[in-house]
Amino acid sequence: MNWGFLENVLSGVNKYSTVVGRIWLSVLFIFRILVFVAAAEQVWKDENKEFVCNTKQPGCENVCFDRFFPVSQMRLWALQLIMVSTPSLLVALHVAYREHRESKHGRKLYEDKGRIDGGLLCTYLLSLVLKTVFEVGTLLTFYFLYDFNVPRLLRCEESPCPNTVDCYVSKPTEKKVFLYIMACTSVLCIVLNVTEMLYIMSKQCWKCFSKRYIPVDHKGACRCHPPAPLILSSPGLKPESVSREMIQLQSTQTLKEPT
Repeated sequence: MNWGFLENVLSGVNKYSTVVGRIWLSVLFIFRILVFVAAAEQVWKDENKEFVCNTKQPGCENVCFDRFFPVSQMRLWALQLIMVSTPSLLVALHVAYREHRESKHGRKLYEDKGRIDGGLLCTYLLSLVLKTVFEVGTLLTFYFLYDFNVPRLLRCEESPCPNTVDCYVSKPTEKKVFLYIMACTSVLCIVLNVTEMLYIMSKQCWKCFSKRYIPVDHKGACRCHPPAPLILSSPGLKPESVSREMIQLQSTQTLKEPT
């Protein structure tokens, strides 16, 4: 399976993400996609052919394999990676919609098209909720189907097997290690998604609080210098005479002050 397209798309979404979202993308690339492509695909390669039972009855091995592995663990893992990556495209599509609106109206409608506010805020939170739901759903599927375990020996009594046969799974310990890696990275991604949701909501609450309780007039008020004195003059006086009168008035006040 070619993961280059998915990697390119998620790299474009990275510039619209928060700090926690960038960490989530790093975990997805390094500990999930890279591990999947570099190692896990080779471990589960030809898993049906390497499933061996101690019988020569035609069809028995296929029936037993389908009984214990109804969904391939490898394909389920790949499906999980696709499902948790797809909601991030909603953010990129929303930003593209903003760009289309600006080009349609021929003027700037947003201060920053990638800023997480307004409708983009709802889209971003929706993507986080969907990613969390897909992560939890896949973990529950692995738990109920395989209990995060790959046994070495399986006993099968399915038809057309003549009796109870013993079936052996190839590389069970290695597969179990990769299942644990998958589960741990899924839990880590769930924690990152919840943390990002709390981070965005707390940031928006602080923004609403600052707008409501910290007026803009008081933010820009400067009390560094006292206000300039108001000079009242009659319409007939010129600016030079006004300045002379002010100097004389100040000298008179200085002489009257007690020593």
